[in-house]
Amino acid sequence: MGSALLALVVAYLFGSIPAGVLVARTYGVDIRKVGSGNIGATNVLRALGPGPALMVAFFDVFKGGVAVLIARAVGIEGPLLGGVALAAVLGHNYSLFLGFRGGKGVATSFGTLLFLDPILALWTFPIGVSVMLLTRYVSAGSMTGGVAAMVLALALSRPLWEVVTVGLMALLIFWTHRENLKRLQAGTERRLGEKEGGHA
Repeated sequence: MGSALLALVVAYLFGSIPAGVLVARTYGVDIRKVGSGNIGATNVLRALGPGPALMVAFFDVFKGGVAVLIARAVGIEGPLLGGVALAAVLGHNYSLFLGFRGGKGVATSFGTLLFLDPILALWTFPIGVSVMLLTRYVSAGSMTGGVAAMVLALALSRPLWEVVTVGLMALLIFWTHRENLKRLQAGTERRLGEKEGGHA
């Protein structure tokens, strides 16, 4: 019980590391006060350009993956491993270091999925990216990716604990994108590449 709790806490702390805030700070920018105020790569891209955005995206993916990798290295599998993945995403969304605020968890969700089930992740990735590129809405691609991961997990007959984990991550993506969803419906969502006044 103690080791399980420790694994969850470590995963949450890894997820809590606010890469967007740290990278933007090196440029003298408080990313929480720029554009949408979101700490993720999309807002960093609009505020600082592709280089810093790629660094943030890589770190946000990596921290989710590392949490799963460490858990597996100490013998954690099954439902508890799913809990570790969720804890990392929750850390990003509700960071201990940012007063329990954070990002939208898409990159970190992908990172945990990549290490949890690489085949599922690599099937999901092109679907989400294709929607993003076709529509130029990052939010649409993110939510589509969440749905695709859930459908694929079922289609590939993954274990129940993994299906539940992926489903909960998809729900978290929709929850953190609820305002984006409203703007998509209203036709006011910013597209990829639009700089000023971004919302993503």
